[in-house]
Amino acid sequence: MTPPGGGHRLAALPALETPTVSPRTLTAKLGALLTPILEALVRALAHVSADVLTMTGLALTGVASAFFALAGGPGWVSPATLRVGGTIALAGAVFDMLDGRVARLRGRETKFGAYLDSTMDRYSDMLLYLGLLILYARLERTGLMVLVWVAAFGSFMTSYARARAESLIPRCPVGLMERPERVVLVIAGALLNKMVAVLWIIAVLSNVTAIQRVVYTYVELKRGWKTVFMPRDEKREGE
Repeated sequence: MTPPGGGHRLAALPALETPTVSPRTLTAKLGALLTPILEALVRALAHVSADVLTMTGLALTGVASAFFALAGGPGWVSPATLRVGGTIALAGAVFDMLDGRVARLRGRETKFGAYLDSTMDRYSDMLLYLGLLILYARLERTGLMVLVWVAAFGSFMTSYARARAESLIPRCPVGLMERPERVVLVIAGALLNKMVAVLWIIAVLSNVTAIQRVVYTYVELKRGWKTVFMPRDEKREGE
């Protein structure tokens, strides 16, 4: 009997493979590919409130999360359903990129709009992880549930570490895994049916990024990052 959604048996779950393209390279390529489309959409949606676009992106992400959650069950998985979720998540990410551009085009950038966008980004991130957490719970894969939790925890901490740091120092620009890279990786994992590999990358690099930001903030507050890490000759000239 064929499982619902045209899936296949759990034994056929994809093996862990490491992507050959770095997350930032993938993000840059996707950005270059989407730029002409985004410019056309910005012109077409110039009359729409940026806040409406923000909430539309969040709603699409919620739908994508539901597809992730329904992409498997006891003894079966459906890569096709996961790909549908990835496609909808991509649409949500496009709306997330549109809101700021539309606000600038209309000359209606506001502090609250930026705050709302940033807050909804956190909800979007957690919705995607929630969908994956439910999926692996349905598959009865406790280890993968823990992996999703670690990835979600690291994603939250990268954002928190930067926000808290920038309340103490002007900027905290360091980090291997920013939000755009995380979103692109989750979408790629869904579309390519390599979600486990993607979750490992996010779980490791997002937590490394949070630690990088803690170290950077500590050094910046104590002595200044540039002072500590500048070449010795430059230190002598500055003394």
